Amino acid sequence: MPVLRLRRASPDDIGFIMETERLPGYDYFIGRYSAEEHKAYLTSEAFAYLIGENTNGMPVGFAILTDLDNRDGNVCIKRIAVAVPDQGYGSQLLSSAMDFVFRETETFRLWLTVVRGNDRALSVYRKNDFVEEGAKRQSALLPDGNRADMVMMSILRPEWSARN
Repeated sequence: MPVLRLRRASPDDIGFIMETERLPGYDYFIGRYSAEEHKAYLTSEAFAYLIGENTNGMPVGFAILTDLDNRDGNVCIKRIAVAVPDQGYGSQLLSSAMDFVFRETETFRLWLTVVRGNDRALSVYRKNDFVEEGAKRQSALLPDGNRADMVMMSILRPEWSARN
């Protein structure tokens, strides 16, 4: 499995993040922000932008966390993506982001939603002990105009602690 190092993103990383968001098929499953939105969110205390780098220091993926200021301790993985899938970076990026959240914050519940049908992502989340909580039926309007269910998944601090 490749080695991944996690670090906080800087404004210099916005180009990489936007390139990755715009890879074929990614808009369908993960969405995208404009450069202005990324700049604003990058400086917000409610957000954390994380970059996964390979051993050569090259960015291979990113994660965007939201709701870091949630008083109930619920943080959301808004977006997570790798530039080159099927290299093992996705699972490692998710695991590193989970470790960041639970080690660096008082988060109790880390949650996300995933488009039903994004089987690759669902598999990675299940492999990392995320539990399905239900679905928000037809809540996502996709780029092609169709609607899709969003599956809600989470992992709780005690569940994360048990795996570490």
